[in-house]
Amino acid sequence: MQNTDSEKDSVILSVEKIIDLVRSTRNDLIKEYLKDEVLMFSYKQKYGKEVTTVKKEFLKRDLKDLLISPVDLVHYSKLITHIKETNIPVLSEKEKELFYSEIDMIFQKYSF
Repeated sequence: MQNTDSEKDSVILSVEKIIDLVRSTRNDLIKEYLKDEVLMFSYKQKYGKEVTTVKKEFLKRDLKDLLISPVDLVHYSKLITHIKETNIPVLSEKEKELFYSEIDMIFQKYSF
């Protein structure tokens, strides 16, 4: 009986480690976008116009909120499942798009 419990614990730890990897990757990307030059360049590339000072402050506020928020397990569920099944914690370019799409949602709020 104890053996089964320890197996369950190791599976839970494995999923926790995967979620930690996702959180760490997401947070590293958000921290990059919190830099003024990255934020302003990305906004201009995406929308073809400069970001205003007010929009920049709102974007930074929302990015900081995202930074401290828990990982959206629904958004990253396919990635978490894939890493769990393959046991390979390396992200492909397609999987990295998940992280950018979360940030794009924030940018879209201020695209007017």
